[in-house]
Amino acid sequence: MYARAMHTFASIAIGLLMFATIAVLFAGLFGMVRGQSGATSNKLMRYRVLLQGATLLLLVIFMSLLRS
Repeated sequence: MYARAMHTFASIAIGLLMFATIAVLFAGLFGMVRGQSGATSNKLMRYRVLLQGATLLLLVIFMSLLRS
């Protein structure tokens, strides 16, 4: 029961983080096309890197839990 719940939670969390990463990426790209300030674009790209790192970390933790 616990393993199934953890699997579901991790799958949803990874999916949400991936979606958030893509959303921030496109927000930054659209901002650059529209000519937003460089500071805003830079901030969005920092958020993208942070979200990518969180996604990868959660994915590694999830995969290691599945192995054991």
